[in-house]
Amino acid sequence: MNKKNLEVLGLDESATADDIKKAYEELKAKYLEERFMDGEAGNNAAKMLTRIETAYQELLTELNEDAAADDGGASFARVEELVKSGDIQEAQRVLDGFNERNGRWHYLQSVVYYRKNWMNESKKQLEIAIQLEPGNEKYKEAYRKLNDKINYNANGQNAQGGQYDRAPGNGYRSQYDGQGMNVPPDEQMGGGFCADCISSLCTCMCLNAFCNSCCR
Repeated sequence: MNKKNLEVLGLDESATADDIKKAYEELKAKYLEERFMDGEAGNNAAKMLTRIETAYQELLTELNEDAAADDGGASFARVEELVKSGDIQEAQRVLDGFNERNGRWHYLQSVVYYRKNWMNESKKQLEIAIQLEPGNEKYKEAYRKLNDKINYNANGQNAQGGQYDRAPGNGYRSQYDGQGMNVPPDEQMGGGFCADCISSLCTCMCLNAFCNSCCR
């Protein structure tokens, strides 16, 4: 929390929300009386009322933002678990409940779209995530992988130059085999395509799978 605002209320960084409210109410009562004093004392009291009011409101805003961030983190984790379990509909419902949509939100929306096999929509969400967090290497790698998959699906051909045939027994197998939406979650976004990416992200969820093969 803002140290200067805490000092105005006579508090330190260990102060709780209750401490802030109590200090504010006590100081406000004190200076409301003193502002009617003559001369400089009254002027100083009026100035202090403004300062403690500003400090209090800013600290409240900061506390509310911290609380919202904590809730958001929990909700993001919930989305990740839902995607990992394959409950894409519920994952989308949780995402729809967010008011503030940051880079992580758009990344997870990209994951959900990928699991629905909506490749272009998934790509657009990753582009937004990267714009919001340009230094996030995970998003960039996921975007690169997704572009590779989209381009391969659009242009893939067999060794003889014909159209790529997924039928079993045709003698030709691609690194993208197993990338369909009916395979197990751990293979869906990565398969054999990017196993090392999956390993590095497995603590996150099936995002591993996502970031690993689709999401560049």
